Amino acid sequence: MLFRRLGISAMLIFTLFAAMLAGCSVPPEKADTKIEVSVYAKIQKALTEMQSYRSTATVEYISNKGSNIYDVLKLSRATGEYRVEVTGPENVAGNVTVSDGVTIYQFNHRVAGKVSVGVKENQERSEIFVTSFIRNYLSSQEVSVSVANFGEGKCTVLEAIVPGDHPYLATEKLWVDNETLKPVKLAIYDSQGSERIVVMFKTFEYNVELDDELFSYK
Repeated sequence: MLFRRLGISAMLIFTLFAAMLAGCSVPPEKADTKIEVSVYAKIQKALTEMQSYRSTATVEYISNKGSNIYDVLKLSRATGEYRVEVTGPENVAGNVTVSDGVTIYQFNHRVAGKVSVGVKENQERSEIFVTSFIRNYLSSQEVSVSVANFGEGKCTVLEAIVPGDHPYLATEKLWVDNETLKPVKLAIYDSQGSERIVVMFKTFEYNVELDDELFSYK
């Protein structure tokens, strides 16, 4: 379990989610407590038992000058390894960044012999993973939970503080579908509350088998 790898005790997990329940923003007269508690318990189980995931998504980076949107395939393990492959737009498709937990490689599988090794990690890339959100959520001094409409369904929305002093990455929210228990959106905000990174998950698969070779360049 991810939380055990991070040294988080079961009692602390229980306490955190109990606090989440207490802070739910759904008005008491409109909330069915039994249903809400059941949803939170299921989401807790899905997140705490997540060993890895595979997802396709769009990632939008927003600046004062506009935004750039990329289609990506993301693979991630709870132990820190990850792989991001850009699948669109066409002019950047094929760019890949992988981390084996120690070394970061960047390359384009369409261009032979073009490999960058020892690339420096940056939060604009590392914070787009659900595994990073979970770590931040557990280490945040202030966290919150709410329920929100999303499309035709409802989501549980978890909010956390992004660690460090990045000028544009201060807080983040994760929307988890109450029916499928899968993340559908991850948004990161600057200190003024403006969106800076928005990840919209098209597909999300929990606990997939990921070969070690996916996280290294050969």
